[in-house]
Amino acid sequence: MRKKAFKAESKRLLDLMINSIYTHREIFLREIISNASDAIDKLCYLSLTDDKVGLSRDDFQITLTLDKDNGTLTVSDNGIGMSDTELENNLGVIANSGSLKFRQELDEAAQSETDIIGQFGVGFYSAFMVADHITVVTKKYGEEQAWRWESSGVDGYTVEPCEKDTVGTDVIMHIKADGEEKDEFSRYLREYTIRELVKKYSDYIRFPIRMRMPHSVKKEGTPDDKPEYETVYELETLNSMVPLWQRKKSEVSKEEYDKFYQERFGEFAPPQSVITVSAEGAVTYKALLFIPSKMPGFYGTDEFQPGLQLYSSGVMIMDKCADLLTEPFNFVRGVVESPDLSLNISRELLQHDRQLKIICSNLEKKIKAELERMLRDEREEYEKFYRNFGRQLKISAINEYGARKEQLQDLLLFYSSSEKKLVTLGEYADRMKPDQKYIYYVPGDNVDAIDRMPQTELLKDHEMEILYFTDRPDEFVADMFRTYRDKPFRSAVDGDLELPGEEKKEETGDYQEDFAFIKETLGDKVTEVKASTRLKTHPVCLSSGQGITFEMEKYFTAVQPDLGMKAQRILEINVDHPAFVTLRTTRITDPEKAKKYAQILYNQALLIAGLPIDDPSGYTDLLCSLWK
Repeated sequence: MRKKAFKAESKRLLDLMINSIYTHREIFLREIISNASDAIDKLCYLSLTDDKVGLSRDDFQITLTLDKDNGTLTVSDNGIGMSDTELENNLGVIANSGSLKFRQELDEAAQSETDIIGQFGVGFYSAFMVADHITVVTKKYGEEQAWRWESSGVDGYTVEPCEKDTVGTDVIMHIKADGEEKDEFSRYLREYTIRELVKKYSDYIRFPIRMRMPHSVKKEGTPDDKPEYETVYELETLNSMVPLWQRKKSEVSKEEYDKFYQERFGEFAPPQSVITVSAEGAVTYKALLFIPSKMPGFYGTDEFQPGLQLYSSGVMIMDKCADLLTEPFNFVRGVVESPDLSLNISRELLQHDRQLKIICSNLEKKIKAELERMLRDEREEYEKFYRNFGRQLKISAINEYGARKEQLQDLLLFYSSSEKKLVTLGEYADRMKPDQKYIYYVPGDNVDAIDRMPQTELLKDHEMEILYFTDRPDEFVADMFRTYRDKPFRSAVDGDLELPGEEKKEETGDYQEDFAFIKETLGDKVTEVKASTRLKTHPVCLSSGQGITFEMEKYFTAVQPDLGMKAQRILEINVDHPAFVTLRTTRITDPEKAKKYAQILYNQALLIAGLPIDDPSGYTDLLCSLWK
């Protein structure tokens, strides 16, 4: 029997495909199973109009068989089969797909009812990544003669008549021996590896995929106190067939959603919320999304990979399709299935992103709507969510120069001085006094620390609500947003508060002399010394003026210390405080001692601002020197 050579271009394509097109060798099983599903689909469709088929939908199946002794993995189907001519055309000429031709021959209505995913005719050859020899035994429906196709790769193939009792196709793959290559080929001869690959890639093929699985059972006749066990093989269905997202939400219990989420995404805790989507129009798709109740593993690190699982006709195309999620909602887990995707030759990537952009935009709206519902109807649940992912919303709101401000601003929460809980910007604005000019905020390490800050006293006296910015991105939010409902953000620790009815203290000449003395004593440690308009019972505080704030300085010091970014240090003095009155008197009677007072006031201001003291030992010695 003469071996036939692949066409020259087919040889090059086969070599390229085996070594380059597929990024994961394990994908071969998905391709072979998908081809078997296509063949069954064709005969299933034919059975609707041809009574001679003699098979109902329940009779169709795909069977996997392992022969460890001979090192083969066989994928069998009872689909439409192939004639010798079709073997030549489909397997002898690479990238000539019978499935594509079959689909083209259907009318539009029939195409929508038939799932044919093998449109490129190269998926079959992915088996050569793990097999050094492939045999295909097939018998076409309506014909008596069966045919055998055999090939060891680019050296060519043979086609000859053979015997086969039933209609359908057997793909027999002789698995390569383990060698120096990265992949351990022998694992494809293990039942549990094959089952995992079926669950991962082909779980939702519409026909049952069956294989004999080993089970350890107690030998008959052995005593219970000293039992003996033997391995028994039983035929099992490996795939689920009906995806959860294809069922109506009213027909699926919470327990089913929880189990699916936990098993599919390896999470211990159930999801916080479930979003189902069924869309028809420019792009037809179904989606099942989950908002996690806990942060996914590695979330917030470079190792975390966002994205949704992407399916086409029951076959997983991508495990993490990042293009389906926008940045603010990259924590969402879930699956999307669409028959409208333009797949590329390896079925691992997409040729065009128009469909993805439409789906992504729609999913973004659905996710935001669900978060708004939680915020409105389940406030406690939303706050749990916000503790996990609030920072992601803030960072996304300030990225790209605040391009997503309008989309995200009403989802953000901040602690309120008057409400003693987290509030939205909208809730704050609704409570603003009629003559209040600004949305006041104070940044700090935590709520208790901010609550004790001297800069908050005057605002509290005026019964002004203050937002406590305890998260690093908070100040950047205010800086990027600038306003909310036309009300500017104003830091309580920088600039004049401009409180209604509050007169600005006059800086007399006498004060200016004292301020000049303090400035001369401290030198370039401070940019300016001035009378404070915000202090009531405390003697001193620092403000940063224009540019970066102290909290921003702390942030940049932590993440990019080499930049050396420093905020201005403006020393504000409470001119009515006894400490300042003492310094004024001492400046005349004992200037050296007054300098020590000035240094102490400056270091106290640093401590209040949460900034490090330049010389802690020197500061304690300075205090002790005053006891002499």
